Amino acid sequence: MNAGIALILLFDLVAATVLAYGIYFRRHRRRDMLVAYLALNVGVLAVTIALSSVASGAGIGLGLGLFGVLSIIRLRSSQLTQEEVAYYFVALALGLLCGLRPGSWWVAPFLAIMLLAVMYVADHPRLLRRHRQQLITLDAAYTDETQLIRRIEDLFAAKVSHLVVIEVNLVLDQTIVDVRFRLPGGPRTVARVAAWALGRAFVPAPPASPAPPPAPSPAVGIASPTGVAGVAR
Repeated sequence: MNAGIALILLFDLVAATVLAYGIYFRRHRRRDMLVAYLALNVGVLAVTIALSSVASGAGIGLGLGLFGVLSIIRLRSSQLTQEEVAYYFVALALGLLCGLRPGSWWVAPFLAIMLLAVMYVADHPRLLRRHRQQLITLDAAYTDETQLIRRIEDLFAAKVSHLVVIEVNLVLDQTIVDVRFRLPGGPRTVARVAAWALGRAFVPAPPASPAPPPAPSPAVGIASPTGVAGVAR
């Protein structure tokens, strides 16, 4: 193994670790996907390097070998979100880029860094954070889209951007809809909240009113040789 292959292997491991641990896990907190992303990346990298060394100069053989490797990867699980599928493809692309090493020595690192930057920005929590997508089931059969939109906006206190009615069951009185909505809030609301917080932090609180004096205890008369004396309980 020459120094170039060793460096590209080290770079791929660092890039895959940044993708899996530095970006994905810190945002989605799904531990089982870390093993899948790292195993996919390292496996594709190893197979690509092995095939490129064996089939050196035979592009057709290398392409068929890569097609066979990639065809065994199933991404049709219903438990995967679209964000996780995107991370799958980026992990796969990192392994292919570092394994094939196209062009000059800086091409693969540059493309890998570009992929990491795209995933960091595209999946950032602050990017379009008020937009949501959800599949909901309503306990009524809605045939009027206006009433359906009004019901969803009342439930989520949000503005519906787009919806797709998947099923209207008139027998069970249900409606299944895929809805995209936008949560309320904006720059003005944020500004008002910030102003309120600053006011609470820097404006001194009004002094507390003094506590009322305790009420006097009733006196009890006790007979004595000289008369009746008042004794407080």
